[in-house]
Amino acid sequence: MKFFNSTLFAGLCLFGMSGCGLDSMVGHRRHSLPTEWKNAGGFPVGSADRDLAHWWNRFEDPTLTKVIAEALKNSPTMASASARVRESQARRNSEAALLFPALNGSTSVASSTSWFDAGGHDSQSSSAARLNAAWEVDLFGKRRSSLEAAAAQLGATRENFRSVQAALASEIAIAYTTLRVNEAGLQVLLRTIKTREETSQLANWRKDAGEADSLESNQAVTSLEQARAAQPALEQSISQTRNLIARLSGQNPGALDALLGAGKQAIPNPSRTLAIGIPADTLRQRPDIRIAGYQLLAAAATTRSVQAERFPSLNLTGSLGVNALGAGKIFNPETTTAGVIAGLSGPIFDAGRIRSNIQAQSAVEEQAFQNYRSTILTALSEVEDSLIACRRTTERLEILEKATAAAREAAGLAQQRYEAGVTDILTVLDAQRSLLGLEDSLFSTRANRAIAYIRLYKALGGGWS
Repeated sequence: MKFFNSTLFAGLCLFGMSGCGLDSMVGHRRHSLPTEWKNAGGFPVGSADRDLAHWWNRFEDPTLTKVIAEALKNSPTMASASARVRESQARRNSEAALLFPALNGSTSVASSTSWFDAGGHDSQSSSAARLNAAWEVDLFGKRRSSLEAAAAQLGATRENFRSVQAALASEIAIAYTTLRVNEAGLQVLLRTIKTREETSQLANWRKDAGEADSLESNQAVTSLEQARAAQPALEQSISQTRNLIARLSGQNPGALDALLGAGKQAIPNPSRTLAIGIPADTLRQRPDIRIAGYQLLAAAATTRSVQAERFPSLNLTGSLGVNALGAGKIFNPETTTAGVIAGLSGPIFDAGRIRSNIQAQSAVEEQAFQNYRSTILTALSEVEDSLIACRRTTERLEILEKATAAAREAAGLAQQRYEAGVTDILTVLDAQRSLLGLEDSLFSTRANRAIAYIRLYKALGGGWS
């Protein structure tokens, strides 16, 4: 497959082994990267080298920062990913050991006794020590290619650790945002319940005074109970989200309740001071891109290892032995023997097995390359989608803030007019329902905006160090 040699070289460029960029690895024949983000208008543009490792600090929420730090330290998911790195390191070291000779040693002591007719006997003993060495000389790079493949797999495993780290941080940040939205919604609901209790009490007074009928009182009670019915669902969601954050952090349910209950308990507000560089620079930070690149390097190295099976292999075996009739003579040079054997072997007829293996591995390499391309396309799409979400949720938030302020003023006026007997209760209830609906939409949009920025930071490759 003619393009894989250049692909391998370009892949080394991607991971800092030369001065090439990500475009070199992809190649103009396969995929071209845009020079700028399509939906980046309105976002500050700066260097792509800006550190996004701890992007959650930009929300200026100490509780969020502490929760994520605890999770990265205690999460079983992180511990498992770390164990996979150690496993991959050990497998790489095992492959490296195959480049060196294998040396084995053995010793033995034997004794025998001969009996004579006269009743006497003669005892003899012999001792032997032997060192055996075997080495397959890597004439055509088969072992070295296998070592390169193992090293690339180690690189992919390390990037997987970083990917888990970035995913865990974003997952906790989203859960934390959901928690704060539900808490804010509960506070609004409690204020709404209190207002409707006052309205219901006023309706009862008007009924008792003969200024209104029972229909008005029943309407007020219905509205009050509808608001009360929403409270258990919100409290359930809050408790379950706290448990989710604890689980993601490697803690027992309830272990983080005190921490989550402290602080300002506000919906995270993302900063707009986000620097966006060209895709070729920013995408380099994404662990999934780097994983796909290492997998491509591993597949290319494995292909070279399989191709080397077509050539002969040189095996060297040697031995150094000592055989003596007595243990005291075992170090006598006259009892030493040595031998070296060299053997050259190669395939003559295998019914096409090697050729089929090469074809299969070449197909695996092609799959790795296409997976790399697909990963880049996914990364581009995720960044663009996140930019769109950041822009549109910000626009929606500005509109809802104005509408909510107007609805809050209208609800207050309607309550005053009802207390003065100028308007009926339906006007008050409609105003209260409109206000509650707008406040729910406002909190949801604030959450969506925060989550959009969280996903943008992750899409740009942030969240690991």
